[in-house]
Amino acid sequence: MTEEPCQCSDCQRFYREHDRLIREFPTLREQQELNWASIQSFRTLCGKVTEDLQKRLANKDQNANCCEYQNICSNEELEEAINELENINAYLYSVEALMERIFDIKVSDKIETKFKEIAGEIAPDPLNIDRIILNRLFHQPPGSTDKKN
Repeated sequence: MTEEPCQCSDCQRFYREHDRLIREFPTLREQQELNWASIQSFRTLCGKVTEDLQKRLANKDQNANCCEYQNICSNEELEEAINELENINAYLYSVEALMERIFDIKVSDKIETKFKEIAGEIAPDPLNIDRIILNRLFHQPPGSTDKKN
């Protein structure tokens, strides 16, 4: 018995994004590059936020009366956030090291073609006219005589 996919809005958004990434990057090489860029952007953003929070923490005591630093976060909250972001960055470095091994793997053009074929099967274009017509037929009420193409 197969389990029905979750229909909540978060899961539906995930499924759409998942399928879009498969459609737009249907080869092994494109998936490798996409994941590498994603990890790098995540690491860059976390690093910059961590640096900013560290500066705020260092300057908070010096600028206690300055409007910019009043009521942002307590020192404890800033320290906790910095620690969590440093943990995330450490995990991202580990993932990056694993990704470097994935880039060592190359496949032939025939296998890349197979990737594209399978991508089209598991994430078909939802705006493809044949798919729209098929979906419309599937969602007609029983006994409906509307058979427009």
